[in-house]
Amino acid sequence: MTASISSDLIDQAKNKLYTAVLSDTLDSFGLHEQASHPAIRPLDDTLVLCGRARTGLYMEIHHDDPAVNIYEKEIDLVDDLKPDDVAVFACSNNLRIAPWGELLSTAAHARGANGCVTDGLVRDVRAIRAMGFPVFSGGIGPLDTRHRGMMMDADIPVRIGGVRVKSGDLIFGDVDGLVVIPQEIAADVVAKAMDKVAAENTTRDELKKGLRLKEVYEKYGVL
Repeated sequence: MTASISSDLIDQAKNKLYTAVLSDTLDSFGLHEQASHPAIRPLDDTLVLCGRARTGLYMEIHHDDPAVNIYEKEIDLVDDLKPDDVAVFACSNNLRIAPWGELLSTAAHARGANGCVTDGLVRDVRAIRAMGFPVFSGGIGPLDTRHRGMMMDADIPVRIGGVRVKSGDLIFGDVDGLVVIPQEIAADVVAKAMDKVAAENTTRDELKKGLRLKEVYEKYGVL
């Protein structure tokens, strides 16, 4: 079994990296489809989301069965979140439901989770922003999942913003967007991205001195 991504690696990525450099690094590994489409946006542009994915898959419904607790699986997933986890709620771009809100944010935050990503809607936005909890979503709306959707399974591969996500993968988001780094190569990707940041810093310093972009690019190969 692949070792879990360490909290030290997550802290390093969160404090030193950004989506653009991670996307470029993933390209260098031959992984060209790891950035979500631009409709998945952060509630707060100033926050960075970084952690291990915990996935949940939703299905659309059009009724309410009193004998069925439609919240059961999502409650179980949130209650099972560990420090540095990120809840990833895949709704197949269903904008009829807001599976994430203030109370789930509060519960997740209390367990040390690092955020939530959903391609559905999110609600209670003012309260979530006030607590500084990173959330990415497909939009904002007040619609409860009851009568509209329910989580059918957890910790299975899902697709968010066009990107395949498995529980345990490293998920990283900032104002530029969201990228998913497969768990198996996360340490290598972060290490190579750190090298690229150092090269970009040197390139920036050279450009500030007035050197031409072509000359600097030929020297360092970074753009």
